[in-house]
Amino acid sequence: MTRLALDAAPAVDLPRRFLLATPPWGMLAGALLMAAGPAVVTTRWHPALLAATHAFTLGVFGNLLCGSLLQFLPAAAGVRVRGGRHAARSLHVLLNAGALLLVAALHGASNALFAPASIVLLGAFVLFAAMAAPGLFAARGQRLLRNGLGLALVAATAAATLGAGLALVLAGHVVLPWPLPAMADVHASTGVLGWLLLSIAAVGRVVMPMFQGAAVLPARALAMWLGGIAIALPLAAAARMTRADDAPLRLVLVVAAIAFAFGVLSLQVTSPHARNAPLRAGWRAGAIALVAAAVALAAGEGVLAGVLAIAVALPFFAVGMQLEIVAFLGWLDLHRRCARGIRLPPVQRLMPPADKWRVFATFLVAATLLPAAVCWPSPHLVCVAGFAVVVAHALLGWTLWQVRRRGTRFLAGVDA
Repeated sequence: MTRLALDAAPAVDLPRRFLLATPPWGMLAGALLMAAGPAVVTTRWHPALLAATHAFTLGVFGNLLCGSLLQFLPAAAGVRVRGGRHAARSLHVLLNAGALLLVAALHGASNALFAPASIVLLGAFVLFAAMAAPGLFAARGQRLLRNGLGLALVAATAAATLGAGLALVLAGHVVLPWPLPAMADVHASTGVLGWLLLSIAAVGRVVMPMFQGAAVLPARALAMWLGGIAIALPLAAAARMTRADDAPLRLVLVVAAIAFAFGVLSLQVTSPHARNAPLRAGWRAGAIALVAAAVALAAGEGVLAGVLAIAVALPFFAVGMQLEIVAFLGWLDLHRRCARGIRLPPVQRLMPPADKWRVFATFLVAATLLPAAVCWPSPHLVCVAGFAVVVAHALLGWTLWQVRRRGTRFLAGVDA
């Protein structure tokens, strides 16, 4: 099992500010669905659906991955992150300001917002690449992990560049030679598979044994999966852009998603020392939802596939780890602030299993209602599904803040 280098971890407030920023974005996505009505799930081009999608991908997952990797890279991967406190704070401002501008532009506030949104967001991704890439290349050991995260970083930058181009096209500032639907497909595929899922897979080989007691995925299996995506995704994207043929791209997405999902499920089934039942349940639900998304995509149900992947599967993977990381950061904060000899509360006391189960239950309700709203759109069902998303992320935010409250209460007792 990978040992954590606690002394190499950054100041707790740097990753935590990203992780605590995700619940408001999830609540915004749910509110956008609530206000839009049943038409929101009938086409991928509905303004509210586009806005909610990017509230998820940039606001929720963007903050979550940036915050998690700021902690994970130095502490677990031995990778030095450049820039320090100033760069991390700048990244936080750029990412969230850019995401807010883009969500507002997509929702129809003003076409004038597309240009600044694209510039700010592209700047955020370039900054994060500049912070992480030199350390990924210079570090030694954990080669497979570093290669996986390096590929994800390349995909994130490519997706951001494509997104900036799309934003400028929508604003009427540029005319590009490729069809808008083809560019959107490649942008979404590169972002969801190349950036988000690939990051989860690379980190998952380390954190599944650490937090779930799962068996370690054979290095060869992950290397084949990563290598397959690194080769197949650009080729399929090129086919989509140049020949308007979406079949190769859909095939890559379906095969990669199913392979990842079955890998997660098989590792859980063969876990030698299973633990952390709420986290295991979340990843299991995420894997099942990912298979359902792949089946929907293969059947040509693009909106349903997107909802299942972005609003159901990825949150199950991400939120469970978010709870673990924030609880660990709370413990690390106490570890650094308390003198030696003081007995610290365990991580499980800062984040009790009952809290994790409550969060899982609310996300499970939202995960049930969202695809139902797509399959049987009605004003009431879409509104209820959006409200369920709001409630789930509100409870997540409250649960995350409870870690800080419990830590503050412990410190008050020590000082007394």
